Amino acid sequence: MDINSTEFIASHPNTASCPKEEKHEFAFIGRSNVGKSSLINMLTGKKGLAKVSQTPGKTQLINFFLINKFWYLVDLPGYGYAKVSKTKQKGLARLLNDYFSNRTQLTLAFVLIDSNINPPSKVDLAFLDEMGNLAVPYVLIFTKSDKIGKVTLDRNIDAFMSEMSKNWDTLPQYFISSSERRTGRQEILDFIGQIIGQ
Repeated sequence: MDINSTEFIASHPNTASCPKEEKHEFAFIGRSNVGKSSLINMLTGKKGLAKVSQTPGKTQLINFFLINKFWYLVDLPGYGYAKVSKTKQKGLARLLNDYFSNRTQLTLAFVLIDSNINPPSKVDLAFLDEMGNLAVPYVLIFTKSDKIGKVTLDRNIDAFMSEMSKNWDTLPQYFISSSERRTGRQEILDFIGQIIGQ
């Protein structure tokens, strides 16, 4: 699938205010500072679309981008550590829980995992367990693959999937990406295209 048009629609503070029309939604989420904004900019081909920040927790609203006038790319706040107050962290957790529990338009979530981290992050694993509890369909994207060699990359991914296998009978599909090298871009877009029939 090719992206021919991308339009920022709005940022929403809660699920109730999100768009009402029945369009496919693909949500992108990950631990704070996992490279989510860079990935979204790489996928859409628009460098400044999602705001890239060195400060974890920059995204604090539900951001909607209309792709090809047909489906929504949804940029969600990160989970885990963020430089915000405890009250704000709890508010963001409620926001995410509400979105994943009640957003019927959600087709699939892409959960981003930093491929440089080993052993696997307990925060990531706990979040994925919660996704399972909420019955949210998801796949993984291992980000920042350009920062390490292939042997280390494969070892880190194997370690993560092995840790997941302790709680999951069926492991999720995953993609490997690098925003710097545009690795995984076409594979991810083609995967979305297959789901929505484009």
